[in-house]
Amino acid sequence: MTPSTPSTRATRATRATGDAPSAPPPDRPADGTADPHPDAQSGVEETAPGPPGGPATLVSFLRNTGRGLVSMRTALFLLFLLALAAMPGALLPQRSLNPAKITEYRQQHPWLGPLLDRLGFFDVFASPWFAAIYLLLFVSLIGCLLPRNLDYVKASRARPVATPRNLFRLPHHASASLDGSPEDALGQVRARLRGWRVREEPDGAGGYTVSAEKGYLREAGNLVFHLALVGLLVGFAVGKLFGYEGQVIVLTGGNQFCNSGILGYDSFTAGNLVDGTSLNPFCVKVDTFDAQYLPNGQPEHYEASIGYQAGADLAAGASGPWRPYELKVNSPLRVAGDRVYLLGHGYAPTFTVTFPDGTARTQTIQWKPADQTTMLSEGATKFDRPGLPDEASRRKNQLAVTGLLAPTSAGGKVITSVFPALLHPEVAVDVVRGDLGLDDGRGQSIFEVSQAQLESGALKRVARQNLLPGQQIRLDDGTTVRFDSVTQWVDLQISHDPAEDFVLLFAVLILLGLGTSLTIKRRRFWAKIGPADSPADRGRTVMEIGGLARTDQAGYGEEFGRLRTALLGTALLGTALLGTDTGTTGGTVIGTGSGADESENTNTSRPDGGPRDRGGSA
Repeated sequence: MTPSTPSTRATRATRATGDAPSAPPPDRPADGTADPHPDAQSGVEETAPGPPGGPATLVSFLRNTGRGLVSMRTALFLLFLLALAAMPGALLPQRSLNPAKITEYRQQHPWLGPLLDRLGFFDVFASPWFAAIYLLLFVSLIGCLLPRNLDYVKASRARPVATPRNLFRLPHHASASLDGSPEDALGQVRARLRGWRVREEPDGAGGYTVSAEKGYLREAGNLVFHLALVGLLVGFAVGKLFGYEGQVIVLTGGNQFCNSGILGYDSFTAGNLVDGTSLNPFCVKVDTFDAQYLPNGQPEHYEASIGYQAGADLAAGASGPWRPYELKVNSPLRVAGDRVYLLGHGYAPTFTVTFPDGTARTQTIQWKPADQTTMLSEGATKFDRPGLPDEASRRKNQLAVTGLLAPTSAGGKVITSVFPALLHPEVAVDVVRGDLGLDDGRGQSIFEVSQAQLESGALKRVARQNLLPGQQIRLDDGTTVRFDSVTQWVDLQISHDPAEDFVLLFAVLILLGLGTSLTIKRRRFWAKIGPADSPADRGRTVMEIGGLARTDQAGYGEEFGRLRTALLGTALLGTALLGTDTGTTGGTVIGTGSGADESENTNTSRPDGGPRDRGGSA
């Protein structure tokens, strides 16, 4: 036997495929030798390579960067990075929530605290680096989702694929000889495939092929899910740009708050595009507040009886009606596009100061809870003495009543509260006199006096005493300070988010789309209908059916079994492949395949939608 050489094997391969040997390229000699001057024969002049860089390199860099940014891997990485960047916001004190904790943290960590502050770790969600991650994630998700949405739209509108040649290679298949004409069998198939997307074609031999597909709603679910995800991100961004949030303390007894500007708030957080001059106008009046507690002092129920005005009621002025509303925790008032929440409550003692000349001043100022369990509160109520001739005298004779308020006092010399409800109120007060520092141009808390003024001697304590309602203190100059009563106050939060309805809508659509895409499966069904070839079966019709699920979910075997029973007869159930039996339709079984669900896991689909050829053409 003559050994085969590579050229011999190439010649054999050429003869087997029926192709002629390829001729040598025109720029190469027929003998196979290399041309020493290829450029001279081809007519192409040799050019020197261009300089590195230039517009082409920049365009290539931008194109590759864009492709990398809109890849799913980048989107997942940015999503993980965003979650990691949000962790300092949960572990470290934030300036928008508790500035005092930041000061305390900086004092406890003199080296690390200032460094974290410069890097923005105390204001994470407003920092530039967090916004950059969020923006990159937003762009990456949109770049990933939009092309996929186009694919989902095409898939949801696509026609069923053509009927494969060999249906017996499918996981679910059966065939039988039936009485009647092919048209009768085709009508039977049409009746059973209502709700399917059907494609019918004549086979050119007096028969028909039917291709049907069901489960297109799965692609619609994917489409809704991805579009709603983009809409949710847009809604969050709109809410942060055009929304605002503020807190205000309002005393009960008919005191009011009007949403006319940011100066009426105790604290106010505005969106990036909100300047506070165009707030939604409305007014709230707090009438009463009721708090119910368990025996251990734990709050059980908060409820405030309020009235509100908006729109025409507010435009009517003092004669406009107040619409009542029972404001509860997690049951906000929705008015004028804003939401009014009940956050908490507290107590405000009322003091009356009577000066030596007989003039009296009465003030009710909220004190803040120092102990949320017993509502033991602390604060300061400040007074200016009237009738003094000059500014210097007025500053030297200012008064402040500071101390503790126990809503249910335990009695004794040391004031403490044993229950949060207002059952037995008592105050322990210090009366200080002097310059309170209210006119030095610096902000000062309403809950305390300036410690700097006390340390400098500008403020001096002139009295200390425990007082029950109705009791009073007489100072050395004849001034009396009387503890009159206690009023409750409520802490309200006003929130405005113009995109909240859209966020809710998109969140619901995300759940619906995800549930649809996970529960609905794509499945395909094919049928071949034609006249029988055998002389013994002349006048009869041969029907061959097959089915395939496009996912690995189980369940199509049962559905295919019902179709097989309806079209070919109940006698097919349990018959062996290539066996014969007589069905209830009067047909003879030619063959049937397994209808077990686990067969759906077999990968039998081609890229073109038909079954994969395993040992032959399909």
